[in-house]
Amino acid sequence: MTEKTPKLRAALDDVPTYKPGKPAAADGPVAFKLSSNENPYPPLPGVLEQAVAAAGSLNRYPDMACAGLMAELAERFSVPLAHLATGTGSVGVAQQLVQATAGPGDEVIYAWRSFEAYPIITQVSGATPVQIPLTGDDVHDLEAMLAAITDRTRLIFVCNPNNPTGTVVHRAELESFLDRVPSDILVVLDEAYIEFVRDPEFPNGLELYRDRPNVCVLRTFSKAYGLAGLRVGFAVAHEPVAAALRKTAVPFGVSHIAQEAAVASLRSEDALRERVDALVAERARVVEGLTAQGWTPAVTQANFVWLRLGERTLDFAGACERAGVIVRPFPGEGVRVTIGETEANDIFLRVAEDFRKEL
Repeated sequence: MTEKTPKLRAALDDVPTYKPGKPAAADGPVAFKLSSNENPYPPLPGVLEQAVAAAGSLNRYPDMACAGLMAELAERFSVPLAHLATGTGSVGVAQQLVQATAGPGDEVIYAWRSFEAYPIITQVSGATPVQIPLTGDDVHDLEAMLAAITDRTRLIFVCNPNNPTGTVVHRAELESFLDRVPSDILVVLDEAYIEFVRDPEFPNGLELYRDRPNVCVLRTFSKAYGLAGLRVGFAVAHEPVAAALRKTAVPFGVSHIAQEAAVASLRSEDALRERVDALVAERARVVEGLTAQGWTPAVTQANFVWLRLGERTLDFAGACERAGVIVRPFPGEGVRVTIGETEANDIFLRVAEDFRKEL
């Protein structure tokens, strides 16, 4: 008699597995991890102390409503409490958005290549992903995304700045796009890297959402705020969408430690600004170094750089690893390299220079 196994959803058969950035070897030559867009700085002043104090109540469930954090976010961004929802990082909130809007037979549109989680969370919900290739400049092709809209479209992701290219959609193009998207389709502006943007033509999603009920803005504490290990993100959207997000949230998903650390981080804005400015300056140094070597990196506004390498992608990643840094390869396409410690960036630049000579 053949032993039967539990029946699982067939929709999961083709779902890709999320691949995190490869960690630095604990006992090998690799010393720096530039593969996950993590902030190289420790938590902001006072944050670690607040988190440690919060750990004393680990035997209790966290506040499911995240009342303290929600109040802080409402004041910080001048939005109504009813327009806020939290989750386990912006990716957790993104999954809640798909669950709230799309199911079997529905479609979710996003650029490609973009954030790796989009196809995963779309297919897990049973919806159909519609991937729209980036332009030759590695920017969202908004006209093609508009043309892809059908009566089955329920959700559109616009990752701005885009992960992994770092490129941005400018204000005029995005406003024109939003004006032409049907009002019953939700457009999600994923702004995980907004703090690193210095392009004056970049559109702040919070300005766009206020008079557009079908626009939702995603933010995270994982990148600029340096809380990647605590998993806390949030969305700003009009009340029907925000209420749906609160319904689809994992109960008690955002820990008490994460909530307290996020509040403390919001109250350390001056220190945040200094650190982000330092990373932006280091980003400029790395881009200038690559350009001087003859590379043409995508114009990045995030805390990473993107190099298109095609079939040489894995060769380049291997060279970086042998030299002491881990980067994030996308086989056949290119590598994403986080702006990290100065020493790590210098190693990456040396590898890039040597590799360039071989091309």
